[in-house]
Amino acid sequence: MLEGTTGWRFVVEEIERAGHRARLADPAETAARRGRKQRAKTDDSDCALQLRLLLAGELPEAWIPPDHILELRTRVRLRKTLIDQRTAWLQRLQAQLFHQGVPAGLKPRTIDGRRELEAVDVSPAGREVIELSTRMLDQLERELAPIDRALTLFARRQPGCRALTRQLYGVGSVTATAILAELGDARRFQSSDDAVRHPGLDVTVWQSDQKRAAGHLSHQGPSLLRWALFEAAQCAARRSSPDHAYYLQVADRLDHNRACLSVARKLCRRAHHILRELGDTALAPIESTTTSVPIKAAA
Repeated sequence: MLEGTTGWRFVVEEIERAGHRARLADPAETAARRGRKQRAKTDDSDCALQLRLLLAGELPEAWIPPDHILELRTRVRLRKTLIDQRTAWLQRLQAQLFHQGVPAGLKPRTIDGRRELEAVDVSPAGREVIELSTRMLDQLERELAPIDRALTLFARRQPGCRALTRQLYGVGSVTATAILAELGDARRFQSSDDAVRHPGLDVTVWQSDQKRAAGHLSHQGPSLLRWALFEAAQCAARRSSPDHAYYLQVADRLDHNRACLSVARKLCRRAHHILRELGDTALAPIESTTTSVPIKAAA
């Protein structure tokens, strides 16, 4: 028995290799069972609490994915990290151009944009920022390409990913792998509402007597799953989307982002039902290719 903190995968593998069953405690739920802290928190007190909960049958266990899902999760999280780094370099480049008086609208990731970058009048230090940023963007694109190919190949052959891409409008190969890796075994959720709470897409509510005020998204859970569902939900703004009418209804009342969040919650519920109906097949490893397909390093 251990808490789901950094490094839990290695410990779980060692426990199972020794022939025992590993139990992974959810950190947030376990802390909530502790209640208000009366004394200093130590590792010994954590172990004692988990043992008491386990013996009482009240230990809030976290799901331990099979090895091939853990490998897939590592890969999709790596891709999201590279995407975030690419966005950061784009923002850094655009900020430098704005700081040096270059008109907005330049697109550094296009061929025409690169030609415009070569012609802009900036200071020597500004030119260094531009050249470094373009090199980093090119390198990140080279690193992303083989990962995208591997994830696309996996999504085409894995039953759960195929079902998600075929039945959910806006879910492509890459977002399907992210949803499968982070949502995991949908049968562990008692309802689709629990599946929505898992990535933190539920809206917190503060209520006291007759006063009730909606809060913000809880943001408790895998951020990658929130990102994937929101990316897919943005396709609802298209007229061809089956959720376009619902999107317009919410967007007229609120705004674009919150309308997309509403659609994202719908997609999460649908993904939960799709994977739940597939049962064991939803997480089945593919035969001819696995998530451990080697990715060739960029030249």
